[in-house]
Amino acid sequence: MVCTIRKWRLSDAADLAAALSNKKILDNLRDGLPYPYTEQDGAAYISAILSADENETFAFAITVDGKAIGSIGAFRQGNIHKQTAELGYYIAEGYWGKGIMTEAVKQLCAYVFEKSDILRIYAEPFANNTASCRVLEKAGFRYEGTLRSNAVKNGNVVDMKMYSLLKSEALS
Repeated sequence: MVCTIRKWRLSDAADLAAALSNKKILDNLRDGLPYPYTEQDGAAYISAILSADENETFAFAITVDGKAIGSIGAFRQGNIHKQTAELGYYIAEGYWGKGIMTEAVKQLCAYVFEKSDILRIYAEPFANNTASCRVLEKAGFRYEGTLRSNAVKNGNVVDMKMYSLLKSEALS
């Protein structure tokens, strides 16, 4: 199944709401997203992304056959980490296990490294999210270690794993 990443469109709000109104997805994301996630929530998010600084926020819809099925973004960090970006992503449950996310991660990293001065992209999936860890590994990210008791999600203290991809590795 072929996927592409593209800029968000306001017309994607319904697809975004459909994907994010799923507890299985929200359980693997950071807190702060409403549940259920409405089309209005989607439109507000898309508007914010479209008005964000394109050299700080690299955020795209993941699409299959023109339909937005998920979201992927790399977000520039600050201060001494200004050439580092944090990666975040999700796709609708019906598209899990098909290699789509690995391909989207590769596309996003290539874009960020080509279009910016970012030197390092990292991700911190929950340690129990083996599918997300596998996506990163298949996309060429290196496992750097486990961040023990690094977060509280759904009332549970959880470990997170640190993965990174360097520009020098991606271009070699």
